[in-house]
Amino acid sequence: MAHKRKIFRNIKLTISYCGTHYHGWQKQPDVKTVQEVLERAIATITSEEPSVIASGRTDAGVHALGQVVNFRTESQIPLDGLVKGLNSLLPQDIAVLEAKDVPWKFHAIGSAVSKTYQYLIINSMTRLPLWERRAWVYTRSELDIEAMNEAARVMEGTHDFSSFTASGSSAKTRVRTVSLCNVTHARTPLFPPFNGNNIMFTIAADGFLRYMVRNITGLLVEIGAGRRDVHDVRAILEARDRAEAAITAPPQGLYLMRVEYDPEAERLKHPFSPYIS
Repeated sequence: MAHKRKIFRNIKLTISYCGTHYHGWQKQPDVKTVQEVLERAIATITSEEPSVIASGRTDAGVHALGQVVNFRTESQIPLDGLVKGLNSLLPQDIAVLEAKDVPWKFHAIGSAVSKTYQYLIINSMTRLPLWERRAWVYTRSELDIEAMNEAARVMEGTHDFSSFTASGSSAKTRVRTVSLCNVTHARTPLFPPFNGNNIMFTIAADGFLRYMVRNITGLLVEIGAGRRDVHDVRAILEARDRAEAAITAPPQGLYLMRVEYDPEAERLKHPFSPYIS
C-alpha cells in the first residue's frame, strides 16, 4: 500500500477584536486572552493543537481592527469554510476577517514590514460612559491639537525610543523607524455622538516596543494640555530614559489598525503549494 503523504499548510488569518474583556493577546495562566480563545476555536475545527503566532502582543484592553496571525496545520478545510467555522465558534468580540494560504516560511512577526496603530482621545468636559472602554475620555482640560501634531512629527524618522518603552524591556534594540506620526481630528463621525473633540493619533513604524504608542500618547496629551512643551520632545528622545517622558496613556484608546507585508512574503508560487512530507 502506498504511503499517503502529509500536506502541511501555513495559514494567515486577519482578525479583529475588542480587547475590553481580555487580558491581552498572549496566552497566560488563569486569565482569558485572545490567543487562548482563538487557539481553542482552531483546535475544534482542525482537531489539532495549533500554535498561533501574532504580529504583535496587544496589551489588556487594547483593540485590533487588523491583527495578523499565522498557524500551520494538516487540515484541508477550504479557506471560506475555515472563516465561517471559526466565526461560528468565536465570541462576538472576536472575528476572523480573512484566511489565506501563505508560504511555509511566512511568519506573522518576522515577515512584517510595517504596523499602524491609532489612538483615540475624546476631549470632553464631562464623562462619556458609552466611550469609556473605546477611547481615552480626557476631561481635565482642552487639548491643543496643533501642538500635539507638531510634537508627533518630531517622532518621524529613525530614533532610539528607550524613553518611550516599558522599564526593563528585553528588546535587543530600541531603535525603530517611524514612517508616519500625526495627530488630527478623527476623519469620520463617531457613534454614539458626543459634544467634545475627537482626536486621532496615528503612528506607523517598522516595529514597536512595549507601551511605546501609549507612552508617546501620554507625552502628546501633556503637550496638548500645556504641561510640556513641543521643544521637549527631541531632548526626551535623546535622553533615552523612560523617566524623562510622561505618563502612559490608558489601553482602551489603542487600536492595532493593520500590518503590512512584502507581497512576495505571502505569495504562493502556485495556486496551492503547501509543504509536503
